[in-house]
Amino acid sequence: MTESREFLYPEKWLSKVSAGDRVAYELRMRIISGIIQDGTILSENKLSAEFAVSRSPIREALKTLASEKIIRLERMGAVVIGLTEKEYAEIYDVRILIETFVFERLVRTDTSDLVKELSKILEMMKVAIKYSDADEFSYQDVLFHETIIRSISHSYILMIWDNLKPVMESMILLSMRSRFIEKYDDFARIINNHQLYIDAIQTKDRELMIKSLHQNFDDVQEKVEDFWMSQKMLSNGGEITND
Repeated sequence: MTESREFLYPEKWLSKVSAGDRVAYELRMRIISGIIQDGTILSENKLSAEFAVSRSPIREALKTLASEKIIRLERMGAVVIGLTEKEYAEIYDVRILIETFVFERLVRTDTSDLVKELSKILEMMKVAIKYSDADEFSYQDVLFHETIIRSISHSYILMIWDNLKPVMESMILLSMRSRFIEKYDDFARIINNHQLYIDAIQTKDRELMIKSLHQNFDDVQEKVEDFWMSQKMLSNGGEITND
């Protein structure tokens, strides 16, 4: 990291965050994308020069990433340890658990306002597809699921979600950017999956809820596997090797 790079994390999403958070968001994207490979030593001094900030925000960023288990703190910086394929999959295991729990709570509540809000978000996702805006689509996709989760006002579920969100968001951003280039036609199916979510919430039909979860997370698992393989190719200079 001796030379500056074009930032991977969308600049427009950073207007209200601290300097430390800005560094954390960007480093997280570089690590998850494979640009910064496992075993890389992150120097506080070099990061401070690259991001044009003091060492205090750098330390704040490294502490955040260490809490996410993607780096290990050392005396004057950190070592990148990244995430394994198993850990990527486990992130989505937690999402399934959260959203299954939320669905069960929604069966007992008035979901009319939620359905309207989700329908608006889905329309924004469609607009993003129309204009091939992967970043906006990713933002609306995360917002869609976050809106469902926040609708039940469960403080500890929200705490888990907030801890999970940064890494998951980076994964989704990278995956969707790739998918817009390589699998654009697949977005019709993704939109249908999200409409199924809305229908399940509106009708409070448990079987439909199970179907919507199954279809969405089967698709997610495929994306996780594709994403993992693409990162291996990037790290190996375009050549896949068997571990």
